[in-house]
Amino acid sequence: MSEQPERPLPEDKPLEIAGKVYNSRLLVGTGKYRDLSETGHAIETSGAEIVTFAVRRTNLGQNPDEPSLLDVVSPNSYTMLPNTAGCYTAKDAIRTCKLARELLDGHDLVKLEVLGEEKTLYPNMTETLVAAEALIKDGFQVMVYCSDDPLLAKRLEEMGCIAIMPLGAPIGSGLGIQNRYNIRLIVENARVPVLVDAGVGTASDATLAMELGCDGVLMNTAIAQAQDPIRMARAMRLAIESGRHAYLAGRMPKKLYASASSPLDGTFF
Repeated sequence: MSEQPERPLPEDKPLEIAGKVYNSRLLVGTGKYRDLSETGHAIETSGAEIVTFAVRRTNLGQNPDEPSLLDVVSPNSYTMLPNTAGCYTAKDAIRTCKLARELLDGHDLVKLEVLGEEKTLYPNMTETLVAAEALIKDGFQVMVYCSDDPLLAKRLEEMGCIAIMPLGAPIGSGLGIQNRYNIRLIVENARVPVLVDAGVGTASDATLAMELGCDGVLMNTAIAQAQDPIRMARAMRLAIESGRHAYLAGRMPKKLYASASSPLDGTFF
């Protein structure tokens, strides 16, 4: 039986979102930390260049008597990614994105998420499609949290979403990547960045997402709720880099039987 030809190695393309190239493929959130000081320290340690925050739950200076996220996360140092966490209808998500654009002086890069219900926080894809279409028409650059359905992911891309963000497991669950085959299909079909969003619990989960060919991973709880968030931030940074290198290197084929590391062919006795 003839051996199958080797597949070409993946192309090492940079992560580009909304026309900007990023060195880090780790995106991080700002919720669930003990305080803003820890938030800032963890984000800095992670090496992330894109920071997402819930518009409805974050003070960006609209409450002058309260600590502001901008005190520890400067828009001069990071790309700010407002998200619509807590929205359960397209109408609420659209209104929230418009509020973010006002607060951030015309900023049009947003992460859209429209949730179905509180128990699983799965995306409501019907409402997500409605919101995405309206926001794109209004000039927003939409990164979209979605289900792991390859057909819906492709539809969102064709509508004009600039990044597809399928969940690996429910938000905040820490269950790891439970749907690796679907995510692999989404990656293979996509012409825009694919980033796993939700479900990561530890460094090996982040590495697996990258080994599947994802362009990046967005996480919050896995770092913020670790017993040592700063050390976990460092672990996630290294995990993303490791997984990317492994993906680009091309793993060895899986085999049913053993194959000696040192073959017997050509031995002297």
